[in-house]
Amino acid sequence: MMHNPGQILDEVTISDADFVRIAGLVRSMTGIDLQPHKRAMVAARLAKRLSATGIGSISEYCTRLERGTADDEVSHFINAYTTNMTRFYREHHHFEHLASDTLPPLIENARRGGRVRIWSAGCSSGEEAYGIAFSVLDLCPEARQLDIKILASDIDLDILERAETGHYPKSDADNLPGEQVQTYFDPLPGTPDQLSVNQQARDLIAFRQLNLHAEWPFGGKFDVIICRNVAIYFDLPTQSSLWRRFGEALTETGVLYIGHSEGIDPDNSHLFQIAGRSVFRKNPDNKTTAVKGTS
Repeated sequence: MMHNPGQILDEVTISDADFVRIAGLVRSMTGIDLQPHKRAMVAARLAKRLSATGIGSISEYCTRLERGTADDEVSHFINAYTTNMTRFYREHHHFEHLASDTLPPLIENARRGGRVRIWSAGCSSGEEAYGIAFSVLDLCPEARQLDIKILASDIDLDILERAETGHYPKSDADNLPGEQVQTYFDPLPGTPDQLSVNQQARDLIAFRQLNLHAEWPFGGKFDVIICRNVAIYFDLPTQSSLWRRFGEALTETGVLYIGHSEGIDPDNSHLFQIAGRSVFRKNPDNKTTAVKGTS
């Protein structure tokens, strides 16, 4: 099937073989498991990439990705098949648990000179990471002077760029306590309907591209990992590997927050103790090795 280069494509009809090939590329690059019912979505997003690149056929497009001769296209391909849906304080019970149970002892440790590391894995457009920062600052206004850091990672470079701006419509902050809006946001000059996260919250966060399905470029462990509504897009073996790796990446008393529709599989349940609704604390009776591929 050929298309004229530069043609705006509203539809691409993909064969069973095309779908299997695209799904295989997505799985190998990201761990995302595209099921057959996603076929229309795959076709629509593939049409946009063929039009943007001027590549004449699905076969040629896949071949370039498989052979590594489309380096500039890989990130666009990945971005096309990732899902970004979040809001401030989504699954609010997690933030209540974070503020009441998890953060207080960590902050006390930081005030004694200790190190605190929190990972928002799959941070999307940033609301989760900033919400964590607000929670930390509510309990510890001097957090910027302590060794408290939040890593916010996502595979999608476009959404990370948006997250780093810290700019949000005023309506997005409607479910935040009023004092948080006043304390952690500034008006965005020239755009009266927009707010900008201020510097005290930004200073706690480092936004980085990271593929959960690949090697993780860090060696230190985390006191808190928040990865919600990400694993549901992976197949079961990839999910199992992710839970194991999170267990290995947590400190001995570390806490993992996952999505309400996700669950730890039996092969990894010994690594964790239930600490709340979709909240798991590292099981101190199980020793784990260093995270593969870190230094």
